[in-house]
Amino acid sequence: MSNAKNIVLQAAAELFGDKDPSAVDRWVAANYRQHSALAADGPEALRGLVASLGADFRYEGARVIADGDLVALHGIYHGFGPDPLVGFDIFRIDADGKLAEHWDALTPLVENTVSGRSQTDGPAAVSETGKTDANRALVAEFAEKVLVGADYSVLTDYISTETYHQHNTDAADGLDGFGAAAAKWAEQGRNLVYKKVHQVIAEGEFVLTQSEGEFGVPVAYYDLFRVADGRIVEHWDVIAPVPAELPHGNGLF
Repeated sequence: MSNAKNIVLQAAAELFGDKDPSAVDRWVAANYRQHSALAADGPEALRGLVASLGADFRYEGARVIADGDLVALHGIYHGFGPDPLVGFDIFRIDADGKLAEHWDALTPLVENTVSGRSQTDGPAAVSETGKTDANRALVAEFAEKVLVGADYSVLTDYISTETYHQHNTDAADGLDGFGAAAAKWAEQGRNLVYKKVHQVIAEGEFVLTQSEGEFGVPVAYYDLFRVADGRIVEHWDVIAPVPAELPHGNGLF
């Protein structure tokens, strides 16, 4: 396990598992830069957030990937509000081993999905670390050509025609399932528009993209892909509206 991954898992365990505000002193950089809509900038705002967590708050982790100084978490938050929230969190670790920057996106947990798969189930362990660079390149190219460029004629160059397990709540498995969901969204005035890919984070067979776009309204897209044999075979996501105002001046991205 990478050192950055160890740091984030330990820090998260103390901050959000133990709900210990003093963990901020041990794990968070003095110039901590916040992009979340849930907290203001800096370590003291994070300390206040941790101190405000109720007795019913807990985090249910699903998967973790690390890429250099970036670590992404995928899981479910219970107790942030009346209903559970599925979230992606990205942390940047500085040279001193402290949490230096954070991005996230949250969406309500949906019990009944079209595919029958939950928003977080499926493979979680990273096994193909030797393929990290190739998988990152594949997904980055897919994101630019298909998601941003909207060139769906090359879709099967990137996504398997045999296996495509879908965790988006509105789409069935397979390319046909995604196509049907996209057509339904378009009828509702919610076209999938990707304007810019901000980050690509990869470890082994897992690649996470963080993008900016529109889905009826301005949104943040967090798409996690699993790659096998040079094709995308599984997809998880969070699509979160961009708030009109943030409690800091750093932007969501």
